[in-house]
Amino acid sequence: MVRYGIVIDLKRCIGCYGCLVACKAENFTPPGVFWARVLKREDGKYPSVRRLSLPLLCMHCAEPACVEVCPTGASTQREDGIVFIDAEKCFGCRYCMMACPYGSRFFHYRERPYFPAGFTPYEEMGRQKHPTGVVEKCDLCRERIEKGLEPACVANCMTKARYFGDLEDPASEVSRLIRQRHGFQLRPEAGTDPSVYYLSP
Repeated sequence: MVRYGIVIDLKRCIGCYGCLVACKAENFTPPGVFWARVLKREDGKYPSVRRLSLPLLCMHCAEPACVEVCPTGASTQREDGIVFIDAEKCFGCRYCMMACPYGSRFFHYRERPYFPAGFTPYEEMGRQKHPTGVVEKCDLCRERIEKGLEPACVANCMTKARYFGDLEDPASEVSRLIRQRHGFQLRPEAGTDPSVYYLSP
């Protein structure tokens, strides 16, 4: 049994937004829709202040609250742990957005181009992937995974702060990092058992 997950090393992450840009480029996400995000804050007091970056994406939880509340079965989970949305079944009720503890879902309410002149050739290539009136989110680049590739955010991380692998395999790099560096999940109290782990800075 495989359970795909990502480990993010906060010590390596410099908050460059490379993951965000790589995700947008790979998935043609429309304006205002961010399947990958980076939150930033400052920690400490002058003169000992440091800037912290927290990359976020869909957590692909083992117990996804979004799947549980979806009335049409549009939000579902594969055997490998990837949580995804079937746009043909979604009618935009947004229950899943309210249920997600991580704010990882976006409602695509209308088509709009990035530039006033209209859709670029690049945008035209991806328009059919983003129907309006439905909820969207990261699907862990499942098309890339099926080709034996890493998710775009992992493959394009310039500081190699992201690791992708099988959380169920104790010999995998992600499992080793979680054990050795005490990897932690965000909001464990939500009881969803996220498949994205973080390593302390």
